[in-house]
Amino acid sequence: MSYRVNLKICFLTLILTFEFMSNKLTNIIAILLLAFVFILTTASILDDSLTMDELAHLPAGYSYLTQKDMRLNPEHPPLIKDLAALPLLFVKGISFPADSSHWQKDVNGQWDFGNQFLFRSDNPAEKMIFWARIPMILVLLLLGFYVFKWVRELAGSLAGLLALFLFSFSPTLLAHGRLVTTDIAAAFGFFVATYFFLKYLFNPGRKNLFFAGLAFGVAQLLKFSTFILVPYFGLLLFLWVLICSSGVKDFLRSFFRSAICLGGIFVIGYVLVYGLYLFHVWNYPLEKQISDTDFIISSHPFRWLREPLVWMAETPLLRPMAQYFLGLAMVFQRGVGGNTTYFLGEISATGWKEYFPLVYLLKEPISLHILTLVSIFIGLWQIIKAAKNGFLQKFKEKLEHHFQELAAFLFILLYWLMSVSGNLNIGVRHLAPVIPFTILLISSAIAPRLVQPFRKLKIALLVFLFVFQALSVLWVFPSFLAYFNELAGGPDKGYRYVADSNLDWGQDLKRLKIWLDKNQIKEIYLDYFGGSDTRYYLGEKYRPWQGDRNSNQLPKGSYLAVSATLLQSGRGAPTKGFNGPAGYYKWLDQYEPVAKIGHSIFIYKIE
Repeated sequence: MSYRVNLKICFLTLILTFEFMSNKLTNIIAILLLAFVFILTTASILDDSLTMDELAHLPAGYSYLTQKDMRLNPEHPPLIKDLAALPLLFVKGISFPADSSHWQKDVNGQWDFGNQFLFRSDNPAEKMIFWARIPMILVLLLLGFYVFKWVRELAGSLAGLLALFLFSFSPTLLAHGRLVTTDIAAAFGFFVATYFFLKYLFNPGRKNLFFAGLAFGVAQLLKFSTFILVPYFGLLLFLWVLICSSGVKDFLRSFFRSAICLGGIFVIGYVLVYGLYLFHVWNYPLEKQISDTDFIISSHPFRWLREPLVWMAETPLLRPMAQYFLGLAMVFQRGVGGNTTYFLGEISATGWKEYFPLVYLLKEPISLHILTLVSIFIGLWQIIKAAKNGFLQKFKEKLEHHFQELAAFLFILLYWLMSVSGNLNIGVRHLAPVIPFTILLISSAIAPRLVQPFRKLKIALLVFLFVFQALSVLWVFPSFLAYFNELAGGPDKGYRYVADSNLDWGQDLKRLKIWLDKNQIKEIYLDYFGGSDTRYYLGEKYRPWQGDRNSNQLPKGSYLAVSATLLQSGRGAPTKGFNGPAGYYKWLDQYEPVAKIGHSIFIYKIE
């Protein structure tokens, strides 16, 4: 049988699948896609070394569960770290270095303590890292389930499967959904909390109010950025009451009643927050919580926060919320202060307005961008058609019928505005919360249009885009962190644009060890960016190196390995108030790397 006949049979089978898709078949395909994501993500972490933020999150979570003490990593809520540490309670041979000075004396000594706990206390670090990542993958799968569930309820089974496919081959979700970090957890919190809040708006009742409050509380415990759900829910409530009201009096009466219920949702959520934080400060010595709070908040740009936060920490009943609001204040401080980042040949400490748009353009698949543009065109075309048929008269009806899509669009708009206006350029992972909402809008717009005319052509183009995306993402396995689309030149060229968690977060140190052993290299100078301990993996082969050292100190014939983040930081031109050392790795421009480890570690032989 010829290739063309086989292709035609596959295409006809796909058409019939779309035509006669049953609920049972839909469920089977959804389960298979989620199982595929689980296998893909689990397999990809086997040789991934500890990334930067995991060094803080994982030990902090273990300390929370075993010590009931949240002195470490207060700038992130505890829930996702608790989940990561939960399997470690069943791993034998773990000792907690409670006598460490980083635990006893340091203020938030998360980095030093994390290194000591994982790599310098005779603990089974590899086993601990692997099992801590499994709950993160389960959170990713749960997010995928809710993406499928919401879109299916909104636009049908086919739309649900389209959404789940885009989810399953999202490089950003695959990359960060495997790690003990808070970015995918934030996406989960935003998406699921919005889903249950909309269910309450459409069907007010005690049950839906309770679940909306519960989902809101869980979101607050995952990442502090989910605090923007407070104004976002207020905006959605205002618009929904406005759409459903028949006059000014009806609007005021309905809005007042609904606002009280919204307050109930927030109360339920913060009761949950209080309860979990109460557990986490149970054994946190009062004097240390007060002194830690005082020290941390002393450098905050809003000094007036010091007195109320210290007072709350001193008040036994308010201690849990003192820790919560301290973390919220720390996140706000970091967002205002920014971070040092490489971008397009420059180094800045305050960021660029074009950073996130370009990073999103290069780090998300081209097919997703094409489908986004198609969805926007569909939306605009629907508005034009409606305008010709008395759109203004039916405006409220249209908004009511498509309020879920409006809610998703408003979240994307709000989150993008917040991201672009901030100074914290931390990578495409910061945009993870908009991806599920974008997938929802794309799937709900495109799936109903896969009908006549040109039905076969539409399906063929969609299949082509899906296959293109799947191959593009699978090609980079297992290095999903290093994914860049074809516009950027693929993962091998991504370092020219950005680094840090977009490309290099320390995930390839184990692979460097494998390369050294395979090539029988006895020693290597290394400038490493990441969360792992270099001597733990490289042993006596490791020779420390810092980029600002004189290159003449490197022996001829020696090997030098440099993480992409540090390499590009040492090549970039300082801008926007950056006053640190710069240009110290320009001398490496005369060399071509003899190897690249997972796209993130560049190896040079010095001649």
